[in-house]
This record gives sequence, structure tokens and C-alpha cells, in this order.
Amino acid sequence: QVQLVESGGGLVQAGGSLRLSCTASGRTISGYSMGWFRQAPGREREFVAAITYIGNTRYADSVKGRFTISRDNAKNTVYLQISSLKPEDTAIYYCAGDPTITIPTMTSPGRYRYWGQGTQVTISS
Repeated sequence: QVQLVESGGGLVQAGGSLRLSCTASGRTISGYSMGWFRQAPGREREFVAAITYIGNTRYADSVKGRFTISRDNAKNTVYLQISSLKPEDTAIYYCAGDPTITIPTMTSPGRYRYWGQGTQVTISS
């Protein structure tokens, strides 16, 4: 079993930045593809970014150029650097992981086996 814990969320002004972290325990995630998703009130969970175990990345169009996903396998941690934040980025951000995800499937939340509890990101205008 893999446990994922997100951290780094908070309240920031529009235009600001945050770095979200997702730390895994129970098993190494070096062979896992990892993703970030978000869910705003009244909306479905949506794909934000993902990274394969060899470092290939994919981003939602709405965050390209503003968000960067990275991983540090030595720390069993995945990061999401979020910049130029907008009020519409307000959501709970979730980390997810699975060893079977490939580039074509990494945007689908249903393909991920392991999920964290989420961290709230709130952007004030």
C-alpha cells in the first residue's frame, strides 16, 4: 500500500505562487506515474499535471506555462510549482499515483489507484 500526503496549500493573492508537495510512504514511488488533480466546489475533479516514472510530463491547457510538476525519487516526493495564480485556480488539489499509468492515460483520474486527502489552495483577487 502507498499512502500519499499533500502539503503546501494555502491562501495567496492572485499572481502569487505556491509549491505543493506530495510525499509517499509505504513503498517507493520511483516506478510510479504521479498526477495532480483539482476539484473546485460544485465541479468535477479535473486533471492538472502528471509525470511518468522517467520524467515525461503532461499538463492541462489551463495551466501550461504556469504550473510545473517535478519529482524527487530520493525523497519519495512529487512537487507542483504553481505560479501566476488566478482566482479560478482555487480548489482542493489532490495527488495521485499508480504504477501502470502511461502517457495516454495519465489524464484520467479513474486510472490512478492511490490518492492523497488533498490540500486547499485559495486565490484571492
